[in-house]
Amino acid sequence: MERTAARRRAVATALAAAAAALAAPATAGAHGLVVSRRDQPIPDWLFGWAAAIVLIASFTALAVAWRRPLLQDDHWRPLPSRAARLLPGRTVQALAGALGVGLLATTIWSGLAGTRELSLNFAPTFVFVTVWLGGVLVSVLLGDVTRALNPWRAIGRAVGGLLGALRGGRPLPHLPYPPWLGRWPAVVGLLGFVWLELIYDAPGDAMLDPATVATATIAYSAWTLAAMALFGVERWIERGETFAVYFHLFSRLAPLEVRRGYLGRRRPLAAVGSWPTPPGSLALVLTAIGVTAFDGAQEGALREPGRWLFERLLDAGLGTSGALRVSNTLMLLATVTVVAALYWLGIVGMARRRGPLTTGALARDFAHSFVPIALAYVVAHYFSLFVFQIQAQFTYLLSDPLGDGSDLFGTAGGGIDYGLFDAEGIWYVQVAALVIGHVVALVLAHDRALARFGDARSAARSQRWMLALMVCFTTAGLYLISQANA
Repeated sequence: MERTAARRRAVATALAAAAAALAAPATAGAHGLVVSRRDQPIPDWLFGWAAAIVLIASFTALAVAWRRPLLQDDHWRPLPSRAARLLPGRTVQALAGALGVGLLATTIWSGLAGTRELSLNFAPTFVFVTVWLGGVLVSVLLGDVTRALNPWRAIGRAVGGLLGALRGGRPLPHLPYPPWLGRWPAVVGLLGFVWLELIYDAPGDAMLDPATVATATIAYSAWTLAAMALFGVERWIERGETFAVYFHLFSRLAPLEVRRGYLGRRRPLAAVGSWPTPPGSLALVLTAIGVTAFDGAQEGALREPGRWLFERLLDAGLGTSGALRVSNTLMLLATVTVVAALYWLGIVGMARRRGPLTTGALARDFAHSFVPIALAYVVAHYFSLFVFQIQAQFTYLLSDPLGDGSDLFGTAGGGIDYGLFDAEGIWYVQVAALVIGHVVALVLAHDRALARFGDARSAARSQRWMLALMVCFTTAGLYLISQANA
């Protein structure tokens, strides 16, 4: 009887959480291509209900069928081929690093010397599409390959090797990295990158002025190389370099990883559970979700509050640019804060179940389960932008980086095929990304709960809060993509 009552309470809680799906939108939009109400194949409210039902069904199936932890060990094994040793080798690493340095130099060169026309300059698309979005995709599919391509790592290793040789082979001295600092520099860098992209130069535009991109790249390069000189190249790459830390976060979802100089495969999803969580790790995951949510909310949910705040700042004496930057900055911080508050609400509810972990320990221990949600938000919000702009990157932008009419590789006459995906297809991808991402998050959270709470019954009870949280984030994601360009 007690078990039956508990199950009824779980179902009731899930259904109550699903009611949030009624906040379904009236119009839908994608970053890069508008999806209007008439483009949707079925009524928009039905998407919200369907997403909630999928999550509830997944939660029920996990509670019944998944009764022991399966993702606490990734079972890494080296690939049985020469490529397993060759690909992570020094020669390949050096070539990849040289490519990264060349692309960094091209970005700065094109940004400073090229046309001011955003659509014709190599730098903005390369930074905000090819690197920022393409790096996530490559990391999820192939693992932490961006580490080898990282230009600052290549420069730091080359300079360090040269200076070490001049010192008779003795390694360079470095300051010990403060344990309390953890990944906080990467979190600050992530916020700064998004602030620069969305707030500093031209709020509402997709990308920055090319000269601003080049100047920011130079400044960030100087900062990164200085930090590497202080703390060591590899330590800064692991903890402080924003792009390396951000892409490594998503690489934990990949089935491939290099260990001890060998390329190997591992159980899908398992590696993210063993992601080390020094200080700032949870903040990194929640900030990754929050900044993408802000980008979508700017076009819809935050439009009126932002306008109200902007007008109040104007009345207080700030100029137009200053008021716009301050209001958008406050909206960005507020969005990240709301995401963090929702997460902590779920953790506090979970902590009500007696277990061996404190609330703080639970928050860190379940941070990995939100990595698929961060990925889902990226795919849902930027899918169309990436699909269309990456075509420009590898045709006319690569062949004519300055936009001056040159044709280095014979592809300057290429263009963008907007027929690859229609509006309805993009909407399907967005919804599928959100639903699948949150289902995977439920799987990771359930598996961790089994490992931490000891038995299936206690794990399922603890995850009622996580289910409510996942429905909330799914609904919020659907609302954001629907309100864009409404």
